[in-house]
Amino acid sequence: MKVLVAYDGSAPAQKAVEYAFDEYADEEIILLRVVELADGYTEASIRAIQDLLDDREEEAAARLREDLMELVDTSGVDFQMDVASGDPAREVVEYAEENDVDHILVGSHGRQGVSRILLGSVAERIVRRAPVSVTLVR
Repeated sequence: MKVLVAYDGSAPAQKAVEYAFDEYADEEIILLRVVELADGYTEASIRAIQDLLDDREEEAAARLREDLMELVDTSGVDFQMDVASGDPAREVVEYAEENDVDHILVGSHGRQGVSRILLGSVAERIVRRAPVSVTLVR
């Protein structure tokens, strides 16, 4: 079984990682960090700044590795880390579809305040669009 954990660095996402390593230690765990793009980027402008995106993805991957070392004991657990760029909900759902993921874990929320109200809940959009079961972790 493949278990995908959406990770954005927030406290709920950290709890989702802990939950995954506790409950699915015998399964293949994939930690996905999505580097969010600002609205208004077009495909042409994304191509023009691909080097910048690559740098941001590398930084996000490094932060994910650091966070993981602080959060859980990774010994004996089959896991991998991956980074994507784009809309977090869309990228998590697409990753699950393209990589035969069986289950998704996501923190109950990441953003807070005005940006969460304006952009909507990423967790909610993942639940509505996911091709597989989703567990929300509080």
